[in-house]
Amino acid sequence: MGQRWGPALAAGERAGCVVSARGAERPGAQAEGPWSCSGVLLSRRAGLVLCHGGIVAPFLRAGAGALQPGAGPTFLGADSCRDDLRLHVQWGPGRGPEARAGARGALCTPPCSAQPAAHAPARARLLLLVCCPAFRASFARLFGGETAEQWRFAGGGPEPPAPPPEPEDEAGAWADEGPLLAALGWFALLSAEGCAEAAAGPRLSVGPAASLSKGAPLLACGSPFGAFCPDIFLNSLSRGVLSNAAGPLLLTDARCLPGTEGAGVFSSDGALVALVAAPLCWRAREWVGLSLLCAADALLRAAAHALGRLGRRAEARLLAALLPPDDGDAAAAAAAPWNPSLLPEHEAAWVSAVLVECGSVWGSGVVLAPRLVLTCRHVAPQEAKRVLVRPAAPKSSPVWGKVVFATQDTSPYDVAVVKLEEDLRGVPFPDLASHFHEGEDVRVVGFGAFGQACGPSVTSGILSAVVKVNDSPVMLQTTCAVHGGSSGGPLFTDSGELLGIVTSNTRDNSTGATYPHLNFSIPMAVLEPALDQYRRTGALQLLRELDRPSEQVRVVWRLQRVQAEPPRSKL
Repeated sequence: MGQRWGPALAAGERAGCVVSARGAERPGAQAEGPWSCSGVLLSRRAGLVLCHGGIVAPFLRAGAGALQPGAGPTFLGADSCRDDLRLHVQWGPGRGPEARAGARGALCTPPCSAQPAAHAPARARLLLLVCCPAFRASFARLFGGETAEQWRFAGGGPEPPAPPPEPEDEAGAWADEGPLLAALGWFALLSAEGCAEAAAGPRLSVGPAASLSKGAPLLACGSPFGAFCPDIFLNSLSRGVLSNAAGPLLLTDARCLPGTEGAGVFSSDGALVALVAAPLCWRAREWVGLSLLCAADALLRAAAHALGRLGRRAEARLLAALLPPDDGDAAAAAAAPWNPSLLPEHEAAWVSAVLVECGSVWGSGVVLAPRLVLTCRHVAPQEAKRVLVRPAAPKSSPVWGKVVFATQDTSPYDVAVVKLEEDLRGVPFPDLASHFHEGEDVRVVGFGAFGQACGPSVTSGILSAVVKVNDSPVMLQTTCAVHGGSSGGPLFTDSGELLGIVTSNTRDNSTGATYPHLNFSIPMAVLEPALDQYRRTGALQLLRELDRPSEQVRVVWRLQRVQAEPPRSKL
């Protein structure tokens, strides 16, 4: 992970923990549970732990349906749960000068690793169940309405849940899909015993989520599969970027698995910026490869307010002391659309991604000149067809344009060129990459997953393959998560150079499964000579050549092997 991630590593492993819940054994009845999830040690000295609310949902006196989306309370006190609820918290030794060395075999016999041992589980009690009202409002805006039935979130297993029930049974639906789904957006604040002896060391820092730009690096520290064998899974790390944001509702492409609900997500400087609300999500039974987060600062403010209402002022003051300064600018930024000015200078080129609408079809594109947009043929398939281009920058107005060129259906190159009727103002034009290095960090920017709802999404990965014909790149393959709507979007290097445009991800025709992390792009090296000729002269001659590639290129895009030499005739 290198020095860049040192602060985030130390903060994540120091604050990470596992929380488990079960019911006490009762005469004539078997104990319920256990259920478990990840959590964050907010204060070791006070023993304050924040985790996902799903683990206590089975013990609610009113049932898990009390946490369903829609109108309702934003917090519940400890008396909302049954008396037989038993909670335990287990945390690691952390990393840094206070972390002790030694064999990590205390929990397994024989020891299964040589890492420092985790602390034994400590008893805990519930203080509060709370959700962030702004998170709920953003969730309803993005996932409600007619599109609600297309989305499903992981609740403890790798397979997507069953098809959605009828709308009139929505209240029971959330309860039936499991406690983690019923409690989506709810978190539990606990008081754990035995944390004070490990209270030395730096205090947890909470950063304002509104200060993060799309594409900002993030580190998730959680425990996949919950309390199962914490010797191995406690505080596992996953790296990604902030893919999108709608107020305090954040999305990341960090690989978070079931069991990491409630895990802390940290910025590269070690500040806690979010907690995992749902580790995996599907759209229309397509794995999206993104995880849903709740901004930590917004959640802690809601928890501090609720504690004050419940008369727990000491704990409320402890939470308030963790928060960054609450200024009006930060609050406005949290509620506002994405602001491209927050992007670092070398990432400004990402704003060149645009939404392209052609009739009822829409996709992504990239601006190459004031009146020139590149997209895919299956987004804008008809020459002379008018299309509407919507820039990512919120203050930029949409501009009409016309498709001046689109490759034929028989061409392996899925390309369309749009000429705009007026200049796009305030949009930077990316530099084109001249080299392609397998294994380098790359980003895809496009309007997949959410369309126009909250601007383009950014996903990260590596350039996993550069396929060449006659020593020239003809296909790029990446591990970035790519979804429907990303077609035509730009593929950038980490320094903001344009490598190509995305054309497709991968579908298994035998099962219908879609793999967002295996996708293909057309290198700009293929398109640059033709686009340069069109910019200078308006001629389409070289663009038309894209309809007549060599047979070797056709074979590559049919995902077949390129033969070293033509087969010889046996006649």
